[in-house]
Amino acid sequence: MKRPHYLEDIKKQFRIHPVCALLGPRQVGKTTLAQMYLEQHPKESVSFFDLENPIDLARFEQPMLTLSKLSNQLIVIDEIQRRPELFPILRVLVDEKQQRKFLVLGSASRDLIQQSSETLAGRIGYIELTPFSREETKESERLWLRGGFPRSYLADNEEESYLWRQAYITTFLERDIPSLGFQIPPQQIRRFWLMLAHYHGQIFNASELGRSLGISDQTARRYLDLLVGTFMVRLLPPWFENLGKRQVRSPKIYFRDSGILHALLGLHTQEQLETHPKLGAFWEGFALEEVTRCLRATPEECYFWATHSGAELDLLILKNGKRLGFEFKYTDQPKITASMRTALTDLHLDHLYVISPGSHQFSLSDRITAQGVDALALLLVHITNSNST
Repeated sequence: MKRPHYLEDIKKQFRIHPVCALLGPRQVGKTTLAQMYLEQHPKESVSFFDLENPIDLARFEQPMLTLSKLSNQLIVIDEIQRRPELFPILRVLVDEKQQRKFLVLGSASRDLIQQSSETLAGRIGYIELTPFSREETKESERLWLRGGFPRSYLADNEEESYLWRQAYITTFLERDIPSLGFQIPPQQIRRFWLMLAHYHGQIFNASELGRSLGISDQTARRYLDLLVGTFMVRLLPPWFENLGKRQVRSPKIYFRDSGILHALLGLHTQEQLETHPKLGAFWEGFALEEVTRCLRATPEECYFWATHSGAELDLLILKNGKRLGFEFKYTDQPKITASMRTALTDLHLDHLYVISPGSHQFSLSDRITAQGVDALALLLVHITNSNST
């Protein structure tokens, strides 16, 4: 599947920075995307290193010697998180030869690969590659059930998709986490991950989770940070407004890929999904990810809001000087609630969108629009038109 906007993002980053970091979970398609980008360059001008290849890894025993000898203008290093000590060397090399470019691929966030931000400040740009989106697949039911990891979404049938995700979870726990330097027993982090699945769409309570698993609050937070840093979980921070109301101050958690969530909970089919008591929360997480991808919203632009008296807003996005609110409802008849009106007023929203299944878009009232998840392209148009008026 072609992903042209990501290819354009790489080009934009290289116009600004000599190093472009393409980050995202394992098996999301980073290497495939890099190969697509390399097709636009003569083979003789490119060097490609995969740090999971023992031969390439051996060549990086003396990285400065290996890289400084290359005359290629574009150097690609895959699985950079295995050798984070390379970043200071990249700084020396790009400062030495300005026309040299590095495309580095990593399966961990920049917070987990701290050396990149510390040593390459002003020289590196970041792109997060997500699983497939509704915009790319052009359908939502299959995407919701299977998630957007390419091999899961494109599997021949539901059983093969489910088995792939189960294997992915095992590999992630037993190999990927240790490769980042975390010595956590796979069974312990699996129990935490499974327990976290039952908190999907809810406030994160480290004390409660810790007591359930027999671990400390600090350990629970460390495990959560690890899952956030490997793109498995979204930590949605609370927004505070200067109001005379008590507001929720703890973050909410969402699984970033619906297919991984469903596999952890043993949900194989659409029928099992639609009869689950947490159906609404499952769909909320799926739709929330689709909206953030559609608007290209960074984690720093995304919040939720809630008061102890019951008013809440599922998602607040602060983008281009606008305050955009989103409520997610698994219904075929979206309606305005008192909570929505409170959020619209108290948060001074420019507009509020009620996201539900379908391909509709219609006004519910002034500054409140019902928007189907299958027509998020219309959402972009609506926001763009609102900005121009």
